[in-house]
Amino acid sequence: MATYDTEIHTGGGGWQQDKPLVLSIANRGQVVPDGGRPQAGTTVTWNSPHAGNGSVTFFDSGSRFEGTAQFPNEGPVGYRGQLND
Repeated sequence: MATYDTEIHTGGGGWQQDKPLVLSIANRGQVVPDGGRPQAGTTVTWNSPHAGNGSVTFFDSGSRFEGTAQFPNEGPVGYRGQLND
């Protein structure tokens, strides 16, 4: 599990603080290891009627991500995060 402090970028509004993102993905292999973070180059994509949709890619040993998101009843935004140690 890994927790990231996040920001969204709306066209004219610049980067603005958003809610933390907590990742915990496990199945046949640990995408996000217990007590760890995804490896660099890992891409996570989601689509949910309640959480919206997005796609982010992890960099710098999984310490940060960049991508896009679209939350319910909102337009698409840039989305980035930094690992919260």
